[in-house]
Amino acid sequence: MTNLLVVTALLEAVTGVGLMVVPAPLAALLIGAALDSPGALVVARVAAAALLALGLVCWLARNDGRSRAARGTVGAMLLYNAAAVAVLVHASLGLNLSAIGLWPAVAVHAALALWCVACL
Repeated sequence: MTNLLVVTALLEAVTGVGLMVVPAPLAALLIGAALDSPGALVVARVAAAALLALGLVCWLARNDGRSRAARGTVGAMLLYNAAAVAVLVHASLGLNLSAIGLWPAVAVHAALALWCVACL
């Protein structure tokens, strides 16, 4: 569980910082769509803040062993990763969005979700 929480903390924090600083290029890389309104940029930066918070909570829980808090954190990350897979797959198959980072992101979130299941 420690390794999962460390890897998750680093991935989410790096993604959150990137999305906070340069949201439009990251969106283009991930889904091939522009964030072409101030509102879209605000929503992207709020999502970035959420990713930073997920990264922080995973980092803080990394040494808690199999405590209820650590298991709760992993459970929350399972929900997040499963939802991210669903949203990204829908973006591709339902909305016909596509970019070089889309399917690798799906694969990473699916792998992290499976890792969460294994840890629980």
